[in-house]
Amino acid sequence: MLSKMKIPAVLAVMLLAALVSVAQTPSGSLRGVINDGRGNRIASAAISVRLHASSFVRTVTSDAQGNFRMDELVPGLYKVSVTADGFGDATAEVSIQVSSIREIAVTMKPPVVVETVGVHAHGSSITTQPVDVSSQVHQAVITSQDLEALPLAARSFANIAFLAPGTEPVEPSDPTKARITAVSTGGSSGLNNELSVDGGDNSDDYIGGFLQNFSPDSIQEFAVRTSQEDADTGGTTAGSVILTTKSGSNEWHGDDAFYERASGLNARFPIENPAPNPKQPFSRQNYVGTLGGPIRNDKLWFFTAFEGVHEDASIAYSPASLTQFYALATLASEGLIPGVASINVPQNVPIPFRDYFGSSRLDWAQSNQSQWYLRSSVDSYTTHNDLVQQGTLPTTGLLTHNNYLSLVVGNHFNFSPSLLGTALFNASGLHLTQTRNTDLGLALAFPFSSTSLTVSGFETFGDNQFATPITFFPSERNQEKYQFRYDLSNDRGNHALKFGVNLIHEPVLGGAFPANNETLYSFPQNPTYYLDNPSQFTADMGAGAVTSNLGGGFSQNIQRLAFYAQDSWRVTHALTINYGLRYSTTFGLFNGSGRSQTLNPGYITLAALDIPLVKGAPQDDRTQIAPRLGFAWSPRGNSTTVVRGGFGLYFNDLAQTGWATAFQAVNEPPGSCVDPVANPGGAENAGCVPGDSSGGTANLIEPGYKTPYSIHISGGVQHAFSANWSLSADYVHEQGNHGYRAYSYTGGTNLFTPQLALSSPAQADVVPDVNVFHSDNRSSYNGLLVHLQGNISRRLNLVANYTFSKAQTWGCVLGELFDYVNGVCDPLDAFGPGDYGPSGEDVRQRAVLAGSWHAPAGIQVSGLSQAESARPFTITTADNSGRISINGTPSALDQFRGTPYLQTDLRVSRPIGLGEKFTATPFIEFFNLFNRNNPGANYVTNIATLPVPAAEAATGNVTDICTNVDCSATAPISSPNQLRQAGGALGDFFGPGTTVGIPFTAQLGARVTF
Repeated sequence: MLSKMKIPAVLAVMLLAALVSVAQTPSGSLRGVINDGRGNRIASAAISVRLHASSFVRTVTSDAQGNFRMDELVPGLYKVSVTADGFGDATAEVSIQVSSIREIAVTMKPPVVVETVGVHAHGSSITTQPVDVSSQVHQAVITSQDLEALPLAARSFANIAFLAPGTEPVEPSDPTKARITAVSTGGSSGLNNELSVDGGDNSDDYIGGFLQNFSPDSIQEFAVRTSQEDADTGGTTAGSVILTTKSGSNEWHGDDAFYERASGLNARFPIENPAPNPKQPFSRQNYVGTLGGPIRNDKLWFFTAFEGVHEDASIAYSPASLTQFYALATLASEGLIPGVASINVPQNVPIPFRDYFGSSRLDWAQSNQSQWYLRSSVDSYTTHNDLVQQGTLPTTGLLTHNNYLSLVVGNHFNFSPSLLGTALFNASGLHLTQTRNTDLGLALAFPFSSTSLTVSGFETFGDNQFATPITFFPSERNQEKYQFRYDLSNDRGNHALKFGVNLIHEPVLGGAFPANNETLYSFPQNPTYYLDNPSQFTADMGAGAVTSNLGGGFSQNIQRLAFYAQDSWRVTHALTINYGLRYSTTFGLFNGSGRSQTLNPGYITLAALDIPLVKGAPQDDRTQIAPRLGFAWSPRGNSTTVVRGGFGLYFNDLAQTGWATAFQAVNEPPGSCVDPVANPGGAENAGCVPGDSSGGTANLIEPGYKTPYSIHISGGVQHAFSANWSLSADYVHEQGNHGYRAYSYTGGTNLFTPQLALSSPAQADVVPDVNVFHSDNRSSYNGLLVHLQGNISRRLNLVANYTFSKAQTWGCVLGELFDYVNGVCDPLDAFGPGDYGPSGEDVRQRAVLAGSWHAPAGIQVSGLSQAESARPFTITTADNSGRISINGTPSALDQFRGTPYLQTDLRVSRPIGLGEKFTATPFIEFFNLFNRNNPGANYVTNIATLPVPAAEAATGNVTDICTNVDCSATAPISSPNQLRQAGGALGDFFGPGTTVGIPFTAQLGARVTF
């Protein structure tokens, strides 16, 4: 899939130099102090750590104050040994977690017997994480134990990520990656979070968010960082997820598991599948297998994991949808739809889904100084009838085929006990194709098909146009990425210094839209209206017809470069200051097919028309300077209480999808455009973009582009009441700047050439419609995050989170933090009244409770319950161009709220020992245990679909609501909430258990472990 790797010469030289040195994996740190029990520090003590079941050993010496520190430790269980002259040896087992600093205090005693360090190995769970007294980063570490113990509705590691305070589940914004559940932090859509796997970049540079999925059984642990990352992290304006995969050891280990779901274990979704209709067909099986062990003891190990998903889901149409479909079929049978004599209306639509993904890893201990690893991963899945939704017929569906692969090579090398170098090389790729179910050359769109939570539900019948009210989704996508990263860590007394460089070479970032002419007919009313008004159907069909060619392919060739330096300065035993600086930039970000945006026909046309809307081409932003500063202070000088705070700037430009049309525009050399007003049909003007009346549209990027960034300011306190209980409270403020927005101008309406009179009808003949993509949006997020964790007893542990927050942004019909979907209602008043409001993920209050109970008779019970206040949505005009008015008062962005969300999931299992090494664990999982109807924010968002008089829906100003089916009786609207009407489910391909809950579902399974 990946083309021949093309690495610049300078990169090749750097790579060769680095391979004699080292590579980076997600790592943790160990920090401590050696004393004699009487308050005296012990200098020159030898501290060595050995990774469990391997030969990896690191050794350092305590300084004059008895302090020591080890960075870049692979997560896992270590045996710590301490020796000092005149004292007995001390040992302990200590768990090191990813992206965390573990603090220990070692008390040495006279050499009578071997002593045990006063540190105990905690259970590998989020409920027993020790207090980190050295870092200002807000994070939680999710371990393989958590992934195995807690119920995961979609078998995605992201389903459990919201155990971290300050996170929210969200529907993935890209339906082509529907199975890779997104994680929202800071009130955003999740597209602005960075994901790295084993140190390699796993971010989608086209749409943002996560790129490749991994089986939970291949994951050792991952850290969800919601705010205040160190300077070694970039490519985010919100949070990041640092993931490490499992590795082999000297002991053979592995497991096999099977999961089974079927329609007989599912309850009905009452909105779309009410009785007495047949229950919606469904079945899913997951097959999992892992194996790890030594190829050569103490030298070479392997681990491999595979998971297969065989799912036969379906969409069951609700009575409301079927009513509209039958009406449309009647209109077709009456000959009102050219070329379509009949339309088949099924009761439900099958959506088969097949997914096969796995990973393999080799670890090699070349010496005590040098450790290598190699990890490769693949993911290939197909979805039939993809993007078919509650309000769309099967003709709009697709066959989607996604292929991902990644390869990471790395090496740890210790130049000395205090100097470590790390290097990494990562290659990854994506190839996506989508084939439409029909190729009629037309599509019909009605208001009832529109939904606020996904862009797939738009066309009701006919071809999927890949163009929606929000954005474009290409029918083909390709991403090819090569990454080289090099880091040096040096512990000098009270300073832990780190320097690094990160280079990403992305020769392929592009895709394609259909390149044939297609006609989209957008109707202001639903099919049932036209049964009684057939002549109006014909009139509206002609008025709403837009014939377009989506332009074929687009491509970019981008390089991203970043340098950083940081220091963790232990000012005193109780106070640590972390400070750093990161610089990043891009090369070729705005070029398409190797051409500058100055060759965009839209830019040339505006210049010929003397319209100074866009005065130049955008340039790569060279001002991405990101300082980081934080502190951690233990008032008592121990690890029971820490006060932390921080400030930082975070840059992220990894969302190119909104600009795809601008890159398309420069696929070919531009034609001539000299004077379209004087001689519009002349050969010298053949390259001009046609005027609005001819359907011409130019797509341009503003020349004053600035990379989106956010400012993080935070402060909080964490206290451990005992070894079993801790409580933290943090306040986080995130200020977004230079977010994406689109300004849409209409030729002859709000965009004019001075070469003609403003009132001239010829304005629309020569001035095209223009979309200008700006980076001028602003947003804010404020949150109070409370986290409680601990063990009530040896048998019961709990995690509880509470978040009180507010997220706001500018937008027109959608508001998202960072996202490219934010538009403006009026380009001449881009920050107009009502355009500032809640983001789509503005959850004011959210609570999560999770825990595990080791019940009598060996039964294990684990649960996960989440509750949140209602999320916002906007009701739009019939043509989706703006927001409605109610009784003459314009509504505001995301003014309406859905319903509060509450879902409880439960898992019951009973391990059964089979000899000394094998354990069989049958289990049953329950999702939405109490079968609560959870429509979330998936409410009807188009006024023409709501029960209001048709004449009022057409004007966009509603004053009355219908009180009977035919709307012959109405009542005045006294509250905007009268317009709230829940929509159907998003479809099972989005994966259950996100913001639109599934009905009660049970899942059976069994696991065998050795």
